[in-house]
Amino acid sequence: MAPVAWCFRLLKQRFTSQQPEILYHRDLKPGRTCPILSTITLGQREARVTSTIIILALIAAFLGLRLYSALGKHGSDPEVAPRPDEQPRTAPVTAPAAQPQETPRLRSVTPVAGSVYEPAAEIGIRAVLAADRSFDVSRFLHGAQAAYRMILEAYWKGDKNALRELCDADSFEAFAEEIDARAARGETLDNRLVTIDRAIITDASVNNGIARLTVRFDADIAAITRDGEGRIIAGSMTDAVATHDVWSFVRSIGSRDPNWLLDETDAG
Repeated sequence: MAPVAWCFRLLKQRFTSQQPEILYHRDLKPGRTCPILSTITLGQREARVTSTIIILALIAAFLGLRLYSALGKHGSDPEVAPRPDEQPRTAPVTAPAAQPQETPRLRSVTPVAGSVYEPAAEIGIRAVLAADRSFDVSRFLHGAQAAYRMILEAYWKGDKNALRELCDADSFEAFAEEIDARAARGETLDNRLVTIDRAIITDASVNNGIARLTVRFDADIAAITRDGEGRIIAGSMTDAVATHDVWSFVRSIGSRDPNWLLDETDAG
């Protein structure tokens, strides 16, 4: 048997399930091996060494990554200890801009004495303010001037319905009697309120839940009285007469009606 064929038979026995048989060849001397088997054995050894190296390299890489993740980058940069004489730097603290303090809003209810009310009426006005928190002295005085004009015009025209809405019972009766007397005489009034020069509160008080304010009106009125035939019997449309009236207005503090009613009239 040739040496090569003998080696192939030996390989077949190694890689199959056949029972190994003792093979001898005359050309093989004791102590010599099959050249093919020697080559295969050397290749297997080299493959095992290479696999071992690859496995060790992978283990080393894995351990290196774990160590890097555990220590982080700070391990490569040692912390520098601060100098004893060096003060730690802190960011400058900037104080917040001071917000302008909002002045408490006070109700415009107590103007300077002398412009809207006389000094003698201040105590009474404070009493009205304490009793009625919705009271506004400037708004009241503006409404009083409007009422002054409407009441005079209603009286001059003889409009009792309008007067009833603006006056209390006593004041209405007084105006109504004058209107009836004038109509009985056959007279009419052709008057006109030219201007209100000044309106000022002269007195104020609160009694039994009723607020009462007195206002002095300084006005210019052009007054003419005509007879039943329309002839002028008194007054002049070209000459306005300066008049001074003192009127008092009342209102129930507990009432939902914000309107003030004329309570009393007097010549100033």
